[in-house]
Amino acid sequence: MERESMEFDVVIVGGGPSGLAAAIRLRQLSAETGRDLSVCVLEKGSELGAHTLSGAVLEPRALDELIPDWKAKGAPLNAPVVADQFLFLTEGRAIALPTPPSMHNHGNYVVSLGNVVRWLGSQAEALGVEIFPGFAAAEVLYDEAGRVRGVATGDMGVGKDGQPTANFTPGVELLARQTLFAEGCRGSLTKGLMERFDLRRDADPQTYGIGVKELWEIDPAKHQAGMVMHSIGWPLDSETYGGSFLYHLENNQISIGMVIGLDYPNPHLSPFEEFQKFKTHPKIRPILEGGRRLAYGARALSEGGFQSIPHLTFPGGLLIGDTAGFLNMPKIKGSHTAMKSGMVAAEAVFTALKDGSTEIIEVSSYPEALKTSWLWPELYLARNIRPSFHWGLWGGLVYSALDVYLLRGRAPWTLRNHADHESLRKASDSRPIHYPRPDGKITFDRLSSVFLSSTNHEENQPVHLKLKDPQVPISVNLAQYDAPEQRYCPAGVYEIVTDPDAKLPRLQINAQNCVHCKTCDIKDPTQNITWAVPEGGGGPNYPNM
Repeated sequence: MERESMEFDVVIVGGGPSGLAAAIRLRQLSAETGRDLSVCVLEKGSELGAHTLSGAVLEPRALDELIPDWKAKGAPLNAPVVADQFLFLTEGRAIALPTPPSMHNHGNYVVSLGNVVRWLGSQAEALGVEIFPGFAAAEVLYDEAGRVRGVATGDMGVGKDGQPTANFTPGVELLARQTLFAEGCRGSLTKGLMERFDLRRDADPQTYGIGVKELWEIDPAKHQAGMVMHSIGWPLDSETYGGSFLYHLENNQISIGMVIGLDYPNPHLSPFEEFQKFKTHPKIRPILEGGRRLAYGARALSEGGFQSIPHLTFPGGLLIGDTAGFLNMPKIKGSHTAMKSGMVAAEAVFTALKDGSTEIIEVSSYPEALKTSWLWPELYLARNIRPSFHWGLWGGLVYSALDVYLLRGRAPWTLRNHADHESLRKASDSRPIHYPRPDGKITFDRLSSVFLSSTNHEENQPVHLKLKDPQVPISVNLAQYDAPEQRYCPAGVYEIVTDPDAKLPRLQINAQNCVHCKTCDIKDPTQNITWAVPEGGGGPNYPNM
């Protein structure tokens, strides 16, 4: 069966903040000028927001520019920040620290980013954007000159054996004059584009974090809408970068989570278990006691910042949002920068396509326009904070204080980033870590957590987690690193099992549990695991996350 094709002026891969902001801005420009550019957004989640996961405290700067009357239009920003706390935790104490300037949240809002995305989708559709949720872009299409000419969605109804089933439906080709990739952190198509066009040739390696989050409903007496708390320290050791957040939303709900840098060296460390342990701290446990857990999720985030931004354009397309790495890590915010990158890209694309030509071009004005926007200096001034923690917690805190209060981000040097998968020590050289059993009230196991993420995949489909060499998980990962994939995965996807009749253990991949966090693609020490999109609509279905 041949694939059908659809043609648009612009196709956007990913229905998150950057992709929807770009779509909205393109249609706004169309309305302002009378030039009707057709815009399509592809979203692999079952609906907009289904795969969206963030803290989140939203800085509305980009939203103010994109939709100035967002309040009148009912944007779900209902909990303005009322107070900030920044704590250093020891095992038994919480020590208040001065809140760094980048983490002051006056004028910001505690939000469910998933709900913000759903609202942005409604604004985009009202402007004439065509949005296709439940369709995963699985392939980049190129013309005879090697230029990007669009994407194709994955085939549906393919069985585990790779053969079409009775429900087989071929993918659809979406052809465009420009394709914007807004896949979020470690996008699978973007990863291929990086290699094909050598987009990282002048950039540092990207470095990442894994964020693990829960949504709770707590006792109203303990709730304070708009309260924001961040912490560093316990339970993480001084060589592991990371920290926690606890944000009070409306309706007696809180978002609580932990972000851990994926350059951690100890292969025995489990980000999921560290987060569960954090919730037992005497400062945190009382907030949760008497409450109930509503949802769970996990997602990687791009932490490299300014020096890890790749080349952003190539013939036929460009990168926006977290797939390009525009997160401001010291702020612990990236939605505003993601949206701004989408808006700048939309304006550059609209101008480049204004002559009505159907030729596929490279929009070289986009990077230059970014450099003249507020996004570029914001990331530049914050560039040295995250890599300074390569010296450990104390070295990072000392340098960050110097950078922020004395140098004000204008140091005559730029610290470098390194690839996360190269940081693991051998298991024999690392301290074992004991994690207590979950109590089912404050702390939980992975499987009950994955259940709350509403993760679902069609079981009869090819496994979307590919091993380049099926021997490596045992011969290298288990032998040298004690199979770290069993611990860095926050969803119990990877499991070392020994069959009764087998001489050697084997790696079992429980792909149906995958919450699409991409951590395995990032942290695997030999880069032997490749994350690819499963059948469209599969994965988590996050409510209010």
